[in-house]
Amino acid sequence: MLSESIIDICSQIADSGVQTCPANLEAGCGGADSDEWEGEFFPGIPKIKYEGPSSKNPIAYKYYNANEEILGKKMKDWMRFSVAFWHTFRGTGGDPFGAPTKMWPWEDGTNSLAMAKRRMRANFEFIDKLGVDRWCFHDRDIAPDGKTLAESNSNLDEVVALAKELQGSHVKPLWGTAQLFMHPRYMHGAATSSEVGVYAYAAAQVKKAMEVTHYLGGENFVFWGGREGYQSLLNTNMERELDHMAAFLKAAVEYKKKIGFNGTLLIEPKPQEPTKHQYDWDVATTGSFLRKYGLSDEFKINIECNHATLSGHSCHHELETARINGLLGNIDANTGDPQIGWDTDQFLTDISEATLVMLSVVRNGGLAPGGFNFDAKLRRESTDVEDLFIAHILGMDTLARGLRNVAKLLEDGSLDELVRKRYQSFDSETGAAIEAGKADFDMLEKKAMEWGEPSVPSAKQELAEMIFQSSL
Repeated sequence: MLSESIIDICSQIADSGVQTCPANLEAGCGGADSDEWEGEFFPGIPKIKYEGPSSKNPIAYKYYNANEEILGKKMKDWMRFSVAFWHTFRGTGGDPFGAPTKMWPWEDGTNSLAMAKRRMRANFEFIDKLGVDRWCFHDRDIAPDGKTLAESNSNLDEVVALAKELQGSHVKPLWGTAQLFMHPRYMHGAATSSEVGVYAYAAAQVKKAMEVTHYLGGENFVFWGGREGYQSLLNTNMERELDHMAAFLKAAVEYKKKIGFNGTLLIEPKPQEPTKHQYDWDVATTGSFLRKYGLSDEFKINIECNHATLSGHSCHHELETARINGLLGNIDANTGDPQIGWDTDQFLTDISEATLVMLSVVRNGGLAPGGFNFDAKLRRESTDVEDLFIAHILGMDTLARGLRNVAKLLEDGSLDELVRKRYQSFDSETGAAIEAGKADFDMLEKKAMEWGEPSVPSAKQELAEMIFQSSL
């Protein structure tokens, strides 16, 4: 269907009179510069339906059944899936060693306002056919930078007005954010720049991005400090930069409250890339920063699985660290390649990892008002339009399988029982006193003298792994 003749498709005019030709510049179905152009962007793709595990249809869900109830919630409420505008509609397939490999049929090679609006229409057709009701964005991904801040704001307003119209009443952003890392002005950082003018510009950009996120009904706002770090400590006043970053985030909290934005503010940790060291290295580092500056009640954490592995942790570790500290807010659903040492942003396809991810989500009681956004891009070599759908279906099905596996684990109860037994000595009177902070060293010394050499039982790690694997 995707290779069907453009002429044949253009001849299919709906009774309503709305064009259904593909969004292709050669189609001749509408002017490339027309803001009102409404061609169909994915003419060979139907609305994606659940067909079950036995289906061989690549354009169908096998495990994600949105309204199916699992562990007391509908799947869609556990997942709260979101399409990431930047990778889906701005990803080119380019890398440091090669030119872009993707030029979607609707692209005209420009970053004009008309092209931005065309992409926005494609975004909402994609969301509708995928069957999700959330999306997320960086300000400069959806609207072009202007020659001045005022022009940039005007461009953003124009595109956001269209997005508001296309959203209708049932779609909204999971989150919005400001892109504070690509423009040369941010080469030294944004909130941690050595230049006060850059700091002020970044604040103005976040202010505007937060306003439009609020206007669109966004549920969260993310801070990813891609250049908030250093390349060398020899020319860096790290203490001053951290103080500046804290002041920036405090000002963001104040402005959120001023405009009545009730969304959650999220920080997304990453250890390095593009800087040698990024200040929000991992969940533990970010949590410590938030506590030091009195911000732990104002922010939660957006965890990207690929960033977790770059910091030397598993995604499960980062999720659990955030969860037990009351900081788990959202998940960037992606993964990296263990043979590659950078941020490859691949769709999560590992069933074992997805099960561990969902185990943390279920233990957290869900992610709302956060969710899962697919901060993942097609591989450079995947260049068909339908690959956009196949990749998202695969990612959604993988996490849905993870949720189904967690339901099996919890219903079986063997893993929880193994963990309970491992710590059962602390269910004693002495253990309770320790956990209540009422056991001093004098008391514990008396117990050690009384009990003698303690017996140390097996941790049963292999049994735990066996039980886990049996759920997959």
